[in-house]
Amino acid sequence: MVIPVLNEERHLASAVQMVLDQAYEGSLEVILAIGPSTDGTDAVAAELTARDPRVRTVANPTGRTPDALNAGIAASRYDVVVRVDGHAEIMPGYLATAVTELQRSGADNVGGIMDAQGISDLERAVARAMRSPLGVGNARFHVGGGAGPADTVYLGCFRKATLQRVGGYDPHFTRAQDWELNHRIRQSGGLVWFTPELRVTYRPRGTLQALADQYFHYGRWRRVVAERHEGTINARYLAPPAMVVGTTLATAVGLAGLRGQRGSRWCRAGWAAPIGYAAAVTVGGAAISTGESWRVRRWVPVVLATMHWSWGVGFLTSPPGLRARRGARGAP
Repeated sequence: MVIPVLNEERHLASAVQMVLDQAYEGSLEVILAIGPSTDGTDAVAAELTARDPRVRTVANPTGRTPDALNAGIAASRYDVVVRVDGHAEIMPGYLATAVTELQRSGADNVGGIMDAQGISDLERAVARAMRSPLGVGNARFHVGGGAGPADTVYLGCFRKATLQRVGGYDPHFTRAQDWELNHRIRQSGGLVWFTPELRVTYRPRGTLQALADQYFHYGRWRRVVAERHEGTINARYLAPPAMVVGTTLATAVGLAGLRGQRGSRWCRAGWAAPIGYAAAVTVGGAAISTGESWRVRRWVPVVLATMHWSWGVGFLTSPPGLRARRGARGAP
């Protein structure tokens, strides 16, 4: 089990203990890929390795997630590699279920549901949006569904031979590295398998600024994937940038109408798009947040708009330099 680690002093011990407590009959090792942390992470990691021989560390000088994962994969000694994140809370029996399903399905990667669960009112609103097609589309690892082949899954339980065959994670991808890796696995003839029996608790961002930053970079990197891998873009991914362009242009037309320019009647009709969008996220937000308190429900439309606009603007402004190839992948 490979865990990328950077500035995780507060959470690292509990995350590792959650892994070590897994009821698994086979051999187990936990590899911590340690980045250049500025807190007490290194001391915590040293204590964990001294306490349990199943825990090892490898260096990740860049601190970047794909580099950490590749370093952990290269250091691993077993035929199955399971990715775990420092803030992810895997369910009891996760490892045994994942390995059993990997063997049963014959897949190259098996994963399940990214179960967003918040604590504060805003986090609960973000979690509602992240579990809804209105917020994130219809990907099964977000919204659930039946077991079967999938484009991508959350985290993953991999055959190490597959990771070696496709060259591991592409170090160019700061974000979207999971989707990009799973695409290459499928392109190589491999099988990515989703099962709802695997559930990982995910803790959402706690502020609107952090959420906006997260989805802005998601949008930027998804465009990189689209340009690297022809045919991987679809209407679901184009909807946010199309909404941003359409709503912005329509609002500009509406503002022109307020200034009384020629054709002002048609100009004022431009307000239909932003008003319609606001109504859609308000009504939709109410629909997906039933059962929550009013303090949570009031945030859901704002959260939806933040996710949509940030992703769309990120996609539209993805710089050419980010989309340029920067060397080949290094196989783990």
